[in-house]
Amino acid sequence: FTVASTMGNCLVNEGVSIFVILAWLGINAFLFVHFYFIYDDGLKFYYTRELVGPALAWARAPAACLNFNCMLILLPVCRNLLSFVRGTCGCCRRTLRRQLDKNITFHKLVAYMIALHTAIHIIAHLFNVERFMDCQLGEKGQLNAVLSELGLGGDYLNPIRSKDMNPTKVVFVTLAGLSGVAITLALILMITSSTETVRRQYFEVFWYTHHLFVIFFAGLVIHGIGQIVRGQTEASLKEHNITYCKDKYAQWGKIPQCPKPKFSGNPPMTWKWVVGPMALYVCERFVRFWRSQQKVVITKVVTHPSKVLELQMKKRGFKMEVGQYIFVKCSKISSLEWHPFTLTSSPEEDHFSIHVRRVGDWTDSLFKVCGGDQKEFQEAWKLPSIAVDGPFGTASEDVFLYETAVLVGAGIGVTPFASVLKCVWYKYTHSDPNLKLKKIYFYWLCRETSAFEWFADLLQSLESQMLERGNSNFLSYNIYLTGWDENQATHFAMHHEAQTDVITGLKQKTLYGRPNWDVEFGNIASNHPSTNVGVFLCGPASLAEILNKMSSAHSSGDPRGVHFIFNKENF
Repeated sequence: FTVASTMGNCLVNEGVSIFVILAWLGINAFLFVHFYFIYDDGLKFYYTRELVGPALAWARAPAACLNFNCMLILLPVCRNLLSFVRGTCGCCRRTLRRQLDKNITFHKLVAYMIALHTAIHIIAHLFNVERFMDCQLGEKGQLNAVLSELGLGGDYLNPIRSKDMNPTKVVFVTLAGLSGVAITLALILMITSSTETVRRQYFEVFWYTHHLFVIFFAGLVIHGIGQIVRGQTEASLKEHNITYCKDKYAQWGKIPQCPKPKFSGNPPMTWKWVVGPMALYVCERFVRFWRSQQKVVITKVVTHPSKVLELQMKKRGFKMEVGQYIFVKCSKISSLEWHPFTLTSSPEEDHFSIHVRRVGDWTDSLFKVCGGDQKEFQEAWKLPSIAVDGPFGTASEDVFLYETAVLVGAGIGVTPFASVLKCVWYKYTHSDPNLKLKKIYFYWLCRETSAFEWFADLLQSLESQMLERGNSNFLSYNIYLTGWDENQATHFAMHHEAQTDVITGLKQKTLYGRPNWDVEFGNIASNHPSTNVGVFLCGPASLAEILNKMSSAHSSGDPRGVHFIFNKENF
């Protein structure tokens, strides 16, 4: 019963994701096997196999998979398209919306699949080039020597037309070789610069190298024009019976039953796979460019403790929902770099805002150009020009689809929930008839005490308003300090009996260590039977894994019982 219940809960949370991944893997497997047997067993490529052997099929099968995956790789990063599907498509159900939030994860999986098939394709073609050279030199039997000499014009089979040609030159002289090298180098740079370490510490490296996708796709489209892999033409197959003529190669062209076979290359097919997604992505970039030209006015700059900068802005026609994010560009820092930030304002406010933590080169520069280091008042005309693209939807938008929600923020990952809490409380105090949400459990985990300061004002405001209205049970919040030293521990113990918390100033006391998620989820499940509970996280992957497991473990096997639906922010 436990195993069946666990599997059922897993299907509730990840069923659609599992189906999508299995379908994607299934299509890859089908394409690989289908094209492998075409080249390994097809009559059209019989003489080609005589020259290069099994490496032919091993080169062409992954090429078909590459076409399919290169068709998919751009779609998950078409932010405006996904935002449209997510936010405005009425037929987009909650389970499907959750899959759109995993767009970056799918983008990475497709990239890894492209890397795998590229490696197989390259290794197989290296064997092919070596075999072509050996056959031209007559080292692989008389039939292969005859095949290599065929075709004075464009009817040849062996692309190496001279015994004096160096195989290395084939790679760096032919169009297929040059484009293949460009594609491979671009792919290597894009993948290696996309690791977690590089993205966090050297975001600019990741940003610039990822724009090598232009070279990648340009090389991909022209790669097949050289038509290196060739097969017997349909007309030649009718005139030249392979079964009868393959052993009579010395008489080819001398007897009417066996005319010399003629060959042609496969026409380029990759462009047919990628032209649609490329067109969509061009439209995507056009929309981004158009948005970036719209004027943004910085109305207020607030410097918070723990190196956090708040920018309040206005833009004509800007409309947002809770938990959404925007991309920001500051021309004074870089004319090319765009960085994502979660909106911390609510839709009811007359401005939109972001909180930026000073943790890297770009954010450090933004802090300085916005006057974060200055104590005196900053004139508005001295503030830098800001461009904004967005807003874009995230998992937090779905918080209003549940009666009960669990919000978990780690460190600066609390930012999307600032918008959520503001908006929820606004709707709650104004008795919004469309408000489905009845209870919020909020958890905030931080390593340092200073990290609590900038967000404490909002929580204090919510706490006082809830007490005034007698609705203190609407929001249950728990703040955890995960790192402290001995002096801090002594100070906390001395002030434990105080009415307000020594760190945050809230009536709810700060807890030390990490939550016992098994106990927390158990209590929530017992308090809300027969309820779908939305679990929302903005934090590290390690915490996401724990919460995902807890969501499955504490969901009921009975469809009428409690079910925890896990959602994670992805940028």
